[in-house]
Amino acid sequence: MDPLPPSFYDRDALDVAADLVGALVSARGVTLRITEVEAYRFPGDTANHARMGRTARNAPMWGPPGRAYVYLCYGMHHMLNFVTGPEGHAAAVLIRGGEPVDGHDIFATRRPDGRCDGPGKLAAALGLATAHSGLPLDGTIAVRARREEPSLVAGPRIGIDYASEADRLAPWRLADATSRQVGHRGRLGVHPATPPAATLPPR
Repeated sequence: MDPLPPSFYDRDALDVAADLVGALVSARGVTLRITEVEAYRFPGDTANHARMGRTARNAPMWGPPGRAYVYLCYGMHHMLNFVTGPEGHAAAVLIRGGEPVDGHDIFATRRPDGRCDGPGKLAAALGLATAHSGLPLDGTIAVRARREEPSLVAGPRIGIDYASEADRLAPWRLADATSRQVGHRGRLGVHPATPPAATLPPR
């Protein structure tokens, strides 16, 4: 199966996020089925890393779509994001969780406890670091379409206390309701996710 084309990512981050749950991401000998994501939209999302403008760190967010944005959080954990929207739009989807489907031996050496229910754990499982930021998602990091529709649940994003109340409460974290590799499950709703960006007010 070929990697998803750049046109897949050239949409609102929330639309892309909904379609990424269940997709396959491969890097450095491991393939994961994506189980949890967060959308960071633009403009107007006060949780977005690009809310204050372009910097050396967030430069990949500004496009083109279909690239990786990898940053270091708290000097400890790498975080993998997929850049979305048109070039210059600075939106992305954070990949928060995954289930191993290939490269199990390598996965076990990187994640001995078997857990991949957080963004730092996911990037570690894939062996990714900031050196991979800006790469297209069809090579070292490759993303392929999901094989079946997941059962989605939604809830507020994690670790964005600095954002406005509306953005802290926005249900822009989406997850597979059936997966054990999902973090902060108690903050996710029990009902299917609201149909994404096309039915939401424009940002």
